[in-house]
Amino acid sequence: MIQEKQRVLFICSHNAVRSQMAEGLLRSLYGDQYKAFSAGITPSHLHSLAVKTMEEIGIDISQQTSKSIEEFRDVIFDIVVTVCDTAREICPFFPGKKVIHQSFDDPGVVQGSMEQQLQAFRTTRDQIKAWIEHTFGPSTSG
Repeated sequence: MIQEKQRVLFICSHNAVRSQMAEGLLRSLYGDQYKAFSAGITPSHLHSLAVKTMEEIGIDISQQTSKSIEEFRDVIFDIVVTVCDTAREICPFFPGKKVIHQSFDDPGVVQGSMEQQLQAFRTTRDQIKAWIEHTFGPSTSG
């Protein structure tokens, strides 16, 4: 019997970095079990440094686009994840069978050299990856 993939929606303020990374990571790591989507409260554009730092770990998100949560109003998700505090505050009741809030720092606001900015994106990417592996990965309890 083939089990249907669970639908997961990652929501963030602008759907430019954190929710995009989470979508790409879940699709890459556990795409056999989950169907990943992302959206923003006020969508903008996919951040080029998000694309670059995801490419560093072999995940191509360059074809993903920034989308509004309005596009998903009629879709029932198994899991809805807010990945920033703003999304949680503005959109606390987006429909989902299960709602999770896990805030990550926004690397897009980091000022400084290109290397400092890249490091901020890498840190956020790695935090999201570790959280996804812990939350969506196979149980280690046997």
